[in-house]
Amino acid sequence: MEKEKFSARKKKIKRKGNKMYKEFIIIIIVIALVISLDILTNNYTKNTVAIMSEELNILRKNILDKNTEEAQAKMLEIKEKWEKRYNVLAYYIEHDELEKVETQLTALAADLNSKELPHCINDLDTTIFILEHIQEKEKFDLKSIF
Repeated sequence: MEKEKFSARKKKIKRKGNKMYKEFIIIIIVIALVISLDILTNNYTKNTVAIMSEELNILRKNILDKNTEEAQAKMLEIKEKWEKRYNVLAYYIEHDELEKVETQLTALAADLNSKELPHCINDLDTTIFILEHIQEKEKFDLKSIF
């Protein structure tokens, strides 16, 4: 009878070992998923900042050349691109940061409509700075973790 008890205990130990093995695999899968999602979101953020900065620099050139009609058309295009990107970015970036960009773009559009060109350049610089700040903040490194 003792032999049966011993063999039953042995089977329980094997089950615990198998359970630990399954938990280990699940942990590895979760870690891989988190890392791959971070890479995906980081690439999307970097791409968005690059596109928006490029568009804003084109707008800067139009403003410096005093082409207000082209600048206003470009501003509408920038607003449309930002709205599309904003919806995706809102899933994983703090809304306060995104609202800062939205506020600066609105101020830029208002200054452009009122033909306050010097203020437009300041708003452009601030918008680009905020976009680059968002990119740095979302980048995965030890500095952003601690």
